[in-house]
Amino acid sequence: MRTSRRGAVDPFIVMDVMEAARQAEAEGHRIIHMEVGQPGTPAPAGARSALTRAMEQSPLGYTVGLGLPELRARIARLYGDWYNIDLDPARVVVTSGSSAGFILAFTALFDAGDRVGIGMPGYPSYRQILKALDLDVVAIEAQAENRYQLVPQDFANLDLQGLLVASPANPSGTMLDRGALSALMGAAAEQGASFISDEIYHGIEYEAKAVSALEISNEAYVINSFSKYFSMTGWRIGWMVVPEDHVRVIERLAQNLFICPPHASQIAALGAMECDAELQANLEVYKANRKVMQEGLRAAGFDRFAPPDGAFYVYADVSDITDDSRAFADEILREAGVAVTPGLDFDPDRGAGTLRFSYARSTEDIIEGLARLKTFMAERGHV
Repeated sequence: MRTSRRGAVDPFIVMDVMEAARQAEAEGHRIIHMEVGQPGTPAPAGARSALTRAMEQSPLGYTVGLGLPELRARIARLYGDWYNIDLDPARVVVTSGSSAGFILAFTALFDAGDRVGIGMPGYPSYRQILKALDLDVVAIEAQAENRYQLVPQDFANLDLQGLLVASPANPSGTMLDRGALSALMGAAAEQGASFISDEIYHGIEYEAKAVSALEISNEAYVINSFSKYFSMTGWRIGWMVVPEDHVRVIERLAQNLFICPPHASQIAALGAMECDAELQANLEVYKANRKVMQEGLRAAGFDRFAPPDGAFYVYADVSDITDDSRAFADEILREAGVAVTPGLDFDPDRGAGTLRFSYARSTEDIIEGLARLKTFMAERGHV
């Protein structure tokens, strides 16, 4: 049976690394996980207890397509708490993770063949979802001197119909301040390009609060998730905020593509939003890990990176060590028992010379992993 051209997407390499790490663990090896962007903590206690109560009281069937009204209202209140924005809950759409948000956004905003710009390095599924929807991916190289964030001149003459930007970014963890984000949004608007802001790592910031695109303009799509700050990756629950006149467009798509987000996950998400103390305690662990990671990577010979402002990643240039990051990551896993992600996931052209290190796990794991990396690099004469 034939398959479509649209279905010929690249593998998500970090998932392949996760599988290789799982196999090593099944063989009895202790693996330190620095590959996956997943908190080591469970969903907050309030989320779990809210779901336990709900399962005893109702069948948890379909909800309306845009999500539980009380969850949409609570998310809108978050924008007041975090950004001092008075957001109409009617503009909030609950989604089956941020992935569903991207599918809805790309489908609502673009026609087949439209040109959508994304920064490189960047989250790999952006380009694969765009490709699967028959959209033209315009990969724009962000420069190290700009901390791997785009600037307007990077896409000044590219004739885009859309631009997607993430801050804090994956894989670099770097952020855009208000002026930089505003400049990107203005430059996109001058081209007539729709602007999509990936804000999935908001809440995980260290020295300054991340700026939401909604602080600058209502003419943007904002996508977020409960996966990162709220520590709910496997629950597959997220949200998006869209302009008022786009709500019905998104609703019709959501009804047909997904019916509704998982009811159980919506209940848990609502409970998670009342767990500030627990979530801030998680953030303190990431803060400690960030310091340990930067110091430990430098000591291990991985010293070429932009210090992260948010998220829980370090994106290191290792082009002085290897020109095959995938093989190098395989060697590190095999010899040091540390799982890291090759940069090819995030930048097919330049990623052969980069690695991403995640510090989302426990501090003890990060310390042990860094010690293993230092030994590994010393044995090869790189320290």
